[in-house]
Amino acid sequence: MELKNLLTVKKIIETGNYQNAARALNYAQSTITFQMKQLESELGIRIFEKNGNRMELTQVGLEILPIIDRILKATEELSCYCKSNEDLQGTLKVALPETLITYQIQPILRAFKEKAPNVKLSLQVMNCYAIQEQLLKGEIDIAIHYEIGRYPQNIVSDNIKTYPLVLVASPVLDENQRNFIALNQRKSICHIQNDPNALYLKILYQYLKEKDITLDTELELWSIETIKQSVMSNLGIAYLPRFAVETELKQGKLIEIKTEIRNGEITAIFAYNKSKWRSPAMCLFIQLLESFEL
Repeated sequence: MELKNLLTVKKIIETGNYQNAARALNYAQSTITFQMKQLESELGIRIFEKNGNRMELTQVGLEILPIIDRILKATEELSCYCKSNEDLQGTLKVALPETLITYQIQPILRAFKEKAPNVKLSLQVMNCYAIQEQLLKGEIDIAIHYEIGRYPQNIVSDNIKTYPLVLVASPVLDENQRNFIALNQRKSICHIQNDPNALYLKILYQYLKEKDITLDTELELWSIETIKQSVMSNLGIAYLPRFAVETELKQGKLIEIKTEIRNGEITAIFAYNKSKWRSPAMCLFIQLLESFEL
């Protein structure tokens, strides 16, 4: 059995059909077709079936996929055995939220690339609940996110750091609009955020509900930096980890709005599946997570 045929199976799944897989692997499409016929003949099964323009796994194809994954992982493990960091190759998939990759994890990413320059570091930015789901489905190697609940026993998790949260506004915000402590308020203020499912926003929403404070509108933007610029332009207020706005607070470009939010903080963690093989690249990344002061 040719190992390259198993790799082609994975590429077909990833790209959707033989033509795209051939383009990605720099093969002729006839080569992909030949590889699949060869593999199906060896195994005595049909792995793919056509559905419109896509090639989809048959039921038996789905059943053997975990075996293919184990073979490819074992091959990667063998090829990495006793290699130094500089010789490490392969891909490491890490998922994390925007705030952490932008303001906290950059030193770790830089150190990892310096120590393992030949490893392809695949970074996926998404919210915490999606990250947790991706780890449980085995789609990523390491999850970095804010703590949102306990994992099952096969997942190892460890704290990175606990961060305070802060409600910020422009220094030119009307004094009458800065009271977020009194009960039963209707405010003509826009709440600016980038993801309504962000963990720290759930904390703010619960507080506003308890205080019966209603904000006029909401504005959903695409990045934390854009949110900060919009708040500094007095387009609204935002609730963010303090580390994301610390510089602007010190410079007087933003001000902190006082609240009575209890436990106004979030804890960042990293997690991985202990049942899966930990590649040397993965071990190096975890070591950096554990050793850096963030």
